[in-house]
Amino acid sequence: MCAQEGRPMEPSDKHHAYWRANLRVTGLLVFVWFFVTFVIGWFARDLDFNFFGWPFSFWVAAQGALVVYVLIIGFYAWYMGRLDRRHGVADEE
Repeated sequence: MCAQEGRPMEPSDKHHAYWRANLRVTGLLVFVWFFVTFVIGWFARDLDFNFFGWPFSFWVAAQGALVVYVLIIGFYAWYMGRLDRRHGVADEE
């Protein structure tokens, strides 16, 4: 709230651009998470071949999905740090 006027501040175009970029990357990463968790997991049994010495369905469940989840977290942290610096809201270090 603005202390002088007693009403909430309106978000600027810069705030809207920041929020749109945040939602866009979040939506993309949620789609990747969904695809890895449900789509590949659902069809992995039909893909009956060995991958690094293990059945592909086992590898997806035990290793592949976890690797993708860590990559999603790393990418999100990197991207949001870059977005924060671009929009001038990064923490001072």
